[in-house]
Amino acid sequence: MSTTTIRLTEELKARVACAAERAGKTTHSFILEAIAEKAESEEMRASLDDEAAARFAKIVSTGETIPWTDVRQYLIDRAAGKQVPRPVVTKKSD
Repeated sequence: MSTTTIRLTEELKARVACAAERAGKTTHSFILEAIAEKAESEEMRASLDDEAAARFAKIVSTGETIPWTDVRQYLIDRAAGKQVPRPVVTKKSD
């Protein structure tokens, strides 16, 4: 484990101390947990961005999509408890 120095404003330091106390944690463990949560959140966002880019690239290369009107109706029917088939992928015509 290594040491990193962070500088907090007095206001933020007080807020962190209060939040840590409410959570029943030390300020140190609270800060470590917050940093770990933020790092995980950013990793998940990057993964989502990568997945979106890959899916968009597939759409561009194949031209296959599902029309929004079909997806919307499918979701409405599913929310209503109906057993309906999934919408069909179609190839965009030029």
